[in-house]
Amino acid sequence: MRQRIRGWVRSMVRRIRSDDGMTTSEYAVGTIAACAFAAVLYKVVTSQPVMSALQSLLKGALDAKF
Repeated sequence: MRQRIRGWVRSMVRRIRSDDGMTTSEYAVGTIAACAFAAVLYKVVTSQPVMSALQSLLKGALDAKF
């Protein structure tokens, strides 16, 4: 019984000590990629063709007759 408990405790300690998360450099690259994607998305959404399409869509939705 003691061996089983010791084995369980050792496995739990290994799980706690394992480095499964992202490192600082991975966080930095992920943050830069997210910011770049946000900048591209902002440029697309604020472009004139997309703005006019969104305005016409909203105008049609607000003018809908029930």
